[in-house]
Amino acid sequence: MAALSLKISIEGGKVVKTIQFDPSTTVYDACRIIREKILEASSGDPKEYGLFLASEEDNKKGIWLEASRSLDYYMLRNGDLLEYNKKTRNLRVRMLDGTVKTLLVDDSQVVANLMVVICTKIGITNYDEYGLVREEQKEEVDPCEKPNFGTLTLKRKHQEKERDAKMEQLRKKLRTDDEVNWVEPSKTLREQGIDVTETLLLRRKLFFSDRNVDSRDPVQLNLLYVQARDAILDGTHPVTMDKACEFAGIQCQIQFGDHREDKHTPGFLDLKEFLPASYVKVKAIEKKIFKEHKRHVGLSELDAK
Repeated sequence: MAALSLKISIEGGKVVKTIQFDPSTTVYDACRIIREKILEASSGDPKEYGLFLASEEDNKKGIWLEASRSLDYYMLRNGDLLEYNKKTRNLRVRMLDGTVKTLLVDDSQVVANLMVVICTKIGITNYDEYGLVREEQKEEVDPCEKPNFGTLTLKRKHQEKERDAKMEQLRKKLRTDDEVNWVEPSKTLREQGIDVTETLLLRRKLFFSDRNVDSRDPVQLNLLYVQARDAILDGTHPVTMDKACEFAGIQCQIQFGDHREDKHTPGFLDLKEFLPASYVKVKAIEKKIFKEHKRHVGLSELDAK
């Protein structure tokens, strides 16, 4: 069988050497041969390194070659480039409360396997109920392009349009998990073009009844609370005005503790952080929120969540 001549890239392309292999050589043995023939590849723990085949269209994407497979399994051709890389990498994970954790993960593992490691390090036991989401980049509105409502009539129409946003949400089909940009669990991060600079959002995929939520697990409870709160505020989960005020009252208890008459008065709240946009400008809405807030005196933060 003719020898297979492959280019081997070391240290991110700083060193590129050509080595001839028997096509039936396993990836594991190929790595051993590379360490023996290329000085720059001889350092470090061999178990931490592997071979990566980058995509021709996008070098951020590609596949890690499995150690037990032979080189000819991947239908490599003479002159193809393989990267001899460290398999471990840093992964930035954003929690729903905004905090970002940097975790060391095995880049050659599929995301489903990584979820076990990620959730264990964070302190979540039911890892199969969580997934990673690629964050959407929101375009900033150019202040020069903001609409100019020159008359009171136009302003009123604009306000009415905002008030109707809730009804529009009710008419639309509710967004499902299929419409969220989930990271594919059956593929590696590199297969999906996710590099070390990208931050992924940790989110729960499945919801259960309250009896399945462990109130003694503050990490899981906070993730669920933030996800439910945001779904109400951004209109993903439409609610009536009464329900919106009820939830806002609970949110006040969580953020500020018991209601205080001398402190919690109209003008205290930034209503955009407590209500869907369609209810923010309703007259005396803040009084209704504080009325609900008073009902929860003595309720702990965990019980409120």
